[in-house]
Amino acid sequence: MKYCRFQSDFGPQYAEVADRNGTLWIERLLPPPEEDPWTKYSGEAQIDPIPLETATLLPPVIPSKIVCIGRNYREHAAELGNEVPKEPLLFLKAPSSLIAHKQPIHIPPISQRVDFEGELAIVIGKRCSKIGPDEDVRQHIRGYTVVNDVTARDLQKTDGQWSRAKGFDTFCPTGPVITDEIDPDSGIQVQTRLNGQLKQDGNTRDLIFTIPFLLRHITAAMTLFPGDLIPTGTPAGVAPMQSGDTVEVTVEGIGTLSNPVIVG
Repeated sequence: MKYCRFQSDFGPQYAEVADRNGTLWIERLLPPPEEDPWTKYSGEAQIDPIPLETATLLPPVIPSKIVCIGRNYREHAAELGNEVPKEPLLFLKAPSSLIAHKQPIHIPPISQRVDFEGELAIVIGKRCSKIGPDEDVRQHIRGYTVVNDVTARDLQKTDGQWSRAKGFDTFCPTGPVITDEIDPDSGIQVQTRLNGQLKQDGNTRDLIFTIPFLLRHITAAMTLFPGDLIPTGTPAGVAPMQSGDTVEVTVEGIGTLSNPVIVG
């Protein structure tokens, strides 16, 4: 199933998304997931089907944390002059950095270089801690979505740690939908376009650390809760964005996350 979160006439709602001859439509309201106690389910309300692209979408997740993976593609590590990590490189991204499909990315005046980083992201569906070596991690995964791990590259280098460079408001575009209909282990294409020009073109087959390995590694240190978001790393080809640009991240089987870029 694919689903989204959108702004309706009666407030934020979750809804199933269906494919009609290659076009995605919002068709049926869904109860909110357990991590969202604030949304009032209006399931009794009748809604006419809405083309997804015409809806006002909201971030499809409300995570307690965003646990990102650095340098999980060899070519990306190399392009920034870094060695391939011997174990997953974890960092946290502020939940306040979340924005939705079509919402603007704001370049802070303090930074002289802000890069896009297109990624496939895991959405946790079931509380998990210390996942065992023989335990099937799929039972803890609700689905997958698209993330742009926006990064103030100059601040990342000067700060010596990544919290500020990765955590600015608007630095985590996410969406447009969540789906459980893909299998990243079989190979999913991850592409990013800047103003229509292809910049990143990777495949999840090239992940250094697989999704099962990542979830076991993360949960050895911290408990993951429903709605938590795990971007899995970005392919080579990251580049800076400027005011007036549009950045589009496409993940095969999910869709395209598109955001304009502005300063301030």
